[in-house]
Amino acid sequence: MFLGFSIFVTGVFTPVCTTEFLAFTEAQPCFARLNAQLLGLSIDSNPSHLAWVYNIYRHTGVVVPFPIIADRDMRIARMYGMIAPQVNESATVRNVFIIDPNGIVRAILIYPMTNGRNIEEICRLLTALQASDEYGVATPANWMPGHPAVLPPPATWAELQERIAGDQYECMDWYLCYTTLPR
Repeated sequence: MFLGFSIFVTGVFTPVCTTEFLAFTEAQPCFARLNAQLLGLSIDSNPSHLAWVYNIYRHTGVVVPFPIIADRDMRIARMYGMIAPQVNESATVRNVFIIDPNGIVRAILIYPMTNGRNIEEICRLLTALQASDEYGVATPANWMPGHPAVLPPPATWAELQERIAGDQYECMDWYLCYTTLPR
């Protein structure tokens, strides 16, 4: 049984999804380092998936390393809200679900059919979620691994006083303090 994060992505046999699956495959080492398993979901049939991954292999030599689940009846897609009725009653938009080891959906990214996903951002977000879990911090705007993280605000008057009296953290004010995470 896999106990890491799951990255659940939708895709269909289209040009943009093909470029994304190539990019996800290229980023597989990043996901493996982060103990995350990629899972594809498509409303296409299993034979369509086979034709798709074979087409990718035939034209690029790349083997897609993650499973693609056939969701022909759209049961999973509907359950997760992946259908965009304003676009098409039976087409999924480009979804990404980051699911933690406890089965909790921690982040949902939704891209329109016309625009590909940013795989580097998905790796960055997964890294940020794991840093938050491990160190009890938040990550500020544009956070990247190695950058300072944000401490949760003090919960009590005593914690506030301790924070402003000390020089343990770099603080803009009592409620916004940064800390450096171990590498």
